[in-house]
Order: sequence, then C-alpha cells, then structure tokens
Amino acid sequence: MRLELADWRGLLRPGDVLVAIGGLLVCGYALLALWQGGAPDGAVVRAGGKVVARVDLAAERTIEVPGPLGVTVIEIRPGRARVASDPGPRQYCVRQGWLTQAGAVAICAPNEVSLSLTGRAADYDSLNY
Repeated sequence: MRLELADWRGLLRPGDVLVAIGGLLVCGYALLALWQGGAPDGAVVRAGGKVVARVDLAAERTIEVPGPLGVTVIEIRPGRARVASDPGPRQYCVRQGWLTQAGAVAICAPNEVSLSLTGRAADYDSLNY
C-alpha cells in the first residue's frame, strides 16, 4: 500500500504545521545568531609547522614566506587577510580568498604554509567547517 501526497495531507493536524513552522524559525534564528565567527584581531603565519609571523590586522602589509616550493605571498588589510599567491599546483589557499572571521584558516599544504586569523570569539574553525 503506497500513500500519495494527498493521503499524507489528511494525516496532518494544525498543531503539526505549527510545530514544523516553529522548528524552521528556530533553525533560521540559530543559523543567523550562532554561526558567526567573531571579528579577527590578528593573524598567525606558519611555515613548516613553525610560527614565522604574528601580525595585527590594523595595518596594511605584505608578507613573503619561503617554503619548499617557493615563496608564498600573504596580504594583510584592516580586518582581513588572504594568500595572494602560492607556488603550489592547485592554488586552493589562493582561491579561498579573503579571510574575515576569527578562526578561519587557509592552508597551502604543498608549500607547508598556513594563515590563520585569531580573535576573542573564534566560534568555529574552517578546518571543521
């Protein structure tokens, strides 16, 4: 016996519809209120697993980080940072673009260079995202 859509509608009660709408509203609120990283206040640049620079995100600067494949260029602007260029073959860390939330990370694995943003309210990190 197969139930059609019309058969399912007959099983729903007004309270069921209200519970479903309430659940959607709670999910929407949780997404907007809780899934936000805080504002970043600094950046940490690592090469070969060692910290090579800790920088404040208040001033503009460019950092060149040597790695096994060549030089990775990291661009810092007020409140954000990105990997501007990398000698790696697939350019995943460059394509990630501007990092703007605390806890965000860009990893250039072939060149062993990473960029991570720090802040007081790092709600999640992009490795787990």
